[in-house]
Amino acid sequence: MKTYLGNSNKNSAILLIHCPDQKGIVAAVTRFMAENNGNILEIDQHVDKLKGVFFMRVEWDLEGFAIPEEQIEEEFARQIARPFQMKGRISLSRTVPRMAVFVSRYGHCLHDILARYDSGEWNVHIPLIISNHPDMKQAADRYGIDYHQFDVTKDNKSEVEAAQKKLLGEYNIDVMILARYMQILSDDFVADYPGQIINIHHSFLPAFPGARPYHSAFERGVKVIGATSHYVTADLDEGPIIEQDVIHVNHRHSVEDLVRKGRDLEKVVLARAIWHHLQRRTLVFENRTIVFQ
Repeated sequence: MKTYLGNSNKNSAILLIHCPDQKGIVAAVTRFMAENNGNILEIDQHVDKLKGVFFMRVEWDLEGFAIPEEQIEEEFARQIARPFQMKGRISLSRTVPRMAVFVSRYGHCLHDILARYDSGEWNVHIPLIISNHPDMKQAADRYGIDYHQFDVTKDNKSEVEAAQKKLLGEYNIDVMILARYMQILSDDFVADYPGQIINIHHSFLPAFPGARPYHSAFERGVKVIGATSHYVTADLDEGPIIEQDVIHVNHRHSVEDLVRKGRDLEKVVLARAIWHHLQRRTLVFENRTIVFQ
C-alpha cells in the first residue's frame, strides 16, 4: 500500500485563525514566534472590513523552537488566542492527512486523484475508497487501496451511512472527497464531519440541475461552462466554495464536446481544492471560505 510522505521532512507548524479585527494582532503573533526562536516561513492576512473580522495564516520553522510541539497550541491559546478572541487551529506540516474517496460510476475525478497520489504530488495517504457501484474496484486494486461497496436504497440509507462512519473511524480518515459520488449524504452524516467533506459539481447549478446538465446547457446555447468545488454542508451544493473555474464554449461545440471539456475542468478544479485543503490553506467562516494562496 502506497504512502506518500513528500513533506514529512519539513518541520514546520501552520497557524490558521480568525478573530475580531483589532490593533496589535500581527505584532502579537509574530512576537510569539520570535520570542520562542521560531523562523516565519510564510505569512498572509486578510481583513473583512464589512464584518470586522481578521483572518491569518502563518507557517513557521520548528527547528530550535523553544516550546515543545505538544504544548504549542495551549501556549498560543493562553498567550495570544484567548486575549484576542481567536478561533482556529495549529497543524504540523509533517502530519500526513488520511483521505477517503467516495465515487460512483463516473471515474474521471477518481483516476485523476489516483494519478496525482501515485506521482507523489500530494502529501496524503489514501487507504480507502467507498462506492455504491463495483465499477471502480479495479482502479482501487491497481493502487493497493481498500475498496468497499455499499448498495444504497432509500430503505437502507441510514444503515449504510452508519457502516460508512464505522469504516471512516477504523481507517482514521481526516478528509473525504466526493469524486462524483452520486448519492446525497444525510444531514446527520454531514454534521459529524464539518469542513472534512469536499465535493465537485458542474457550475450550472441551480440553472442546470439534474443528471444531464450539459445537455440542458447545450440546448440553452451557453457560452461558458464551469465547475465548483466546495465543502459539504446540510444545504445541498451550497457549502463554502474552495475553488471555481470556467472555460468558453461556442455554437460549434457539440454536447459531447461540452461533456469532455466539463469533465476535464471538474478534475482540475477538484484537484486544486484538495491541494488547498491538504496544504492547510483554507479557513471556513460562516458560509465562506478564505483560501490563502
